[in-house]
Amino acid sequence: MNMKEYFPPCITVITAVYNGETHIEKTILSIINQTYPNLEYIIIDGGSSDGTLDIIKKYEDKIFYWISEKDEGISDAFNKGVKISTGDYINFQGDGDGFCDKDVLSNLFKGINPAIDILVSGRIKRIDLEGNEFFTTNYRKKFNKTSLLFQMSLPHQGLFTHKNYFLKYGLFDVKNKFCMDYDHLLRSYTEFPKIITSDIVVANWRDDGLGNGRTLEIFKEYDKIKRDNNVANKYILFFIKYWTLFKYYLKKVIKK
Repeated sequence: MNMKEYFPPCITVITAVYNGETHIEKTILSIINQTYPNLEYIIIDGGSSDGTLDIIKKYEDKIFYWISEKDEGISDAFNKGVKISTGDYINFQGDGDGFCDKDVLSNLFKGINPAIDILVSGRIKRIDLEGNEFFTTNYRKKFNKTSLLFQMSLPHQGLFTHKNYFLKYGLFDVKNKFCMDYDHLLRSYTEFPKIITSDIVVANWRDDGLGNGRTLEIFKEYDKIKRDNNVANKYILFFIKYWTLFKYYLKKVIKK
């Protein structure tokens, strides 16, 4: 039998960063130190003016590709990375995110078949700026796509998307400021692809970024994305919109 059949699928990890000198090195190290044998790393920098580029250059011999230039935002940066990528699966780790330990990819991709497994998802850990844990997402042995109607239940830090998905559904929409990955998933809602879920805690998700403190703007974009992708009738979407807002304001009242 051809030994090539036993070689693990290539994983491309893409990081978009802009002026991220505080956290980018930790993110880089979490990726380049993976024990997984078939990994390429791409960094798309938005034209940083701090020490970010010095840190990137420090590790550039272990980076498949990097560039620094102005872009149109995170969606544009992600798209640049996707176009450069050669991997079977693509994953996105933001500046300050990163894999939890050096063996997560080796463990997550045991038994994965790129011929049929379109999405591979592990759990993620939400952390503050000091690395303290807020919460860890729950494990869903059988993923129910209806969860996507209420929230982004497949955070991109723990999600590995087959390159064929991008070929079928396109790149990220640069008009989406906060939820480009959510829109990308909902494009396939009616014929949702096969997904492999794992109990492994794959990556950290830092509680800092473009959407920090802008929850209502995110909810508004969520609602627009769901309507644009016709994932449910207008009455269901109306209910979900106001149920989400009700819970948001109730939590604020309880905290007070």
